[in-house]
Amino acid sequence: MIKYKLICKNCDLKFDSWFASSNEYERLKTKKILNCHKCNSHEVEKTIMAPQLINSKSKIDKKIDLEKFNKVKKKIQDYQKFIKENFKYVGDNFAYEARSIHYNGKKKSKGIYGSASKEDLKELKEEGIDAQMIPWIDEKEN
Repeated sequence: MIKYKLICKNCDLKFDSWFASSNEYERLKTKKILNCHKCNSHEVEKTIMAPQLINSKSKIDKKIDLEKFNKVKKKIQDYQKFIKENFKYVGDNFAYEARSIHYNGKKKSKGIYGSASKEDLKELKEEGIDAQMIPWIDEKEN
């Protein structure tokens, strides 16, 4: 895992993010998957970083960071389990299904979850349809 300090060139927000490797950062950047969580811009870049010197304190900090990471990962997995048990998976048809429910009064016994592009989510929001994006961990990556 590698932690980068990132900056949004659009709104100047600075934030940290973890990546599996420097190659993973480049892959996500190239595919325009990285975005600012404040303004949703894809103009996100790495900031200048100084190398971290390793000493006994930094080893302790890394252990604490790993514990925090595992705690957050566990919480996300708990949310995913709840969602899978209580909502209907609609796959890539999320935007279509959300509109069907909203406009046609098509009642579902369960809520829905699935995949949608950021553009779809933006359009749903503009139409007054409440949809949220949440982090998702693939089971095969666990």
